[in-house]
Amino acid sequence: MPVTKTPRSVASKRLKELARSYVVLRARDVAKLGVHTGTLTRMTRAGDLERVGAGQYRLPRKRQVGANHDLVLAVSSVPRSVICLASALQFHNLGTQLPHQVWLAVPRGTRVPRITAPPLRVVSISPMVFGLGIEEHRIEGQAVRIYSVARTVADCFRFRNTIGLDVALEALTEAWRSKRLNLDELNRIAKRLRVQRVMQPYLETVVL
Repeated sequence: MPVTKTPRSVASKRLKELARSYVVLRARDVAKLGVHTGTLTRMTRAGDLERVGAGQYRLPRKRQVGANHDLVLAVSSVPRSVICLASALQFHNLGTQLPHQVWLAVPRGTRVPRITAPPLRVVSISPMVFGLGIEEHRIEGQAVRIYSVARTVADCFRFRNTIGLDVALEALTEAWRSKRLNLDELNRIAKRLRVQRVMQPYLETVVL
């Protein structure tokens, strides 16, 4: 049965309401509601929406609120992704990192769609260890998967050549001093990631 077309004024109003409820509007989902996808184009030209990727739209940044909005947008745009490394540190308030990109972990071999905003830094992870330490947080009403404090600290040592050893040490120190680091979990994850020996001397210095 063909989908009934929606008048322009009603369509624009409906899309504005949807944009307030969802981080990303997808053209294919809009079409299923009976709204012509040309409405997305018209609203983008009028400044009511902005295009962030192929068939993906959102409210203009100036109308958005929340320091973690880019995290929501990133995981909404990249299926199966998890916030990691510098972005996870920022979310957990560890260290002084203020990344200008959203760091995302994806299972190795995952196809990552191109999006114009926010900028992404994608890290491919072996499926064997990808699921370690994943937490789910509600941000702006959306479920966002983020690596735990312990997983993030261990990852910082694993990717120390990329993110910097000083960042890893800062993360370890602050996580321990703020009493948010579960040593059993950290050691279990570090062992699986094969960084326990690398991390152990620094851990002993911080803990003792």
